[in-house]
Amino acid sequence: MAWRVVNSFSAPAIGAGVLLNRSHLPAEVGTALVSGSIFRRSSSSNRSLRLFCTAIPPHSCVKEAIQTEKAPAALGPYSQAIKAKNLLFVSGVLGLVPETGKFISDNVEEQTEQVLKNMGEILKAGGASYSSVVKTTIMLADLNDFKKVNEIYAKYFSSPAPARSTYQVAALPLGAKIEIECIAAL
Repeated sequence: MAWRVVNSFSAPAIGAGVLLNRSHLPAEVGTALVSGSIFRRSSSSNRSLRLFCTAIPPHSCVKEAIQTEKAPAALGPYSQAIKAKNLLFVSGVLGLVPETGKFISDNVEEQTEQVLKNMGEILKAGGASYSSVVKTTIMLADLNDFKKVNEIYAKYFSSPAPARSTYQVAALPLGAKIEIECIAAL
């Protein structure tokens, strides 16, 4: 007996080797759903039964760690970014020079520029860009730097600019002046 496609529709893909048989059907008729397509098999008397199924939810949310040497390595047990479904979650990025692991300078403007360059490399490694960023969070050691940061930030994010939150925090890793995290749509 051979399987053939009856109806194809858009649904979350499951592994091509996974077949879900409908055991409640008569022995001579069976169906399977593979990557969003409905299959049927005919009995020896050429009778067939068409079965419409709903999409099968994925077993779990598949996530992929994104890592690039063109941006500073994570300072702890976390990833530079995580890709999950159609989103890219970029961890907080500091103004470190990737090759040295040291801050570009003690100046908030230069650190902001380096943060955004580093973020761009992580976005690129995850298949995104500045234009696909939908949300950023900026953490500043001193909220008085808000205006300086905005001037540099505006060079990287065009209209419509991403949604954003900015906070002054008690301290940042390694004594940084600024840290930025973001979420991008893929």
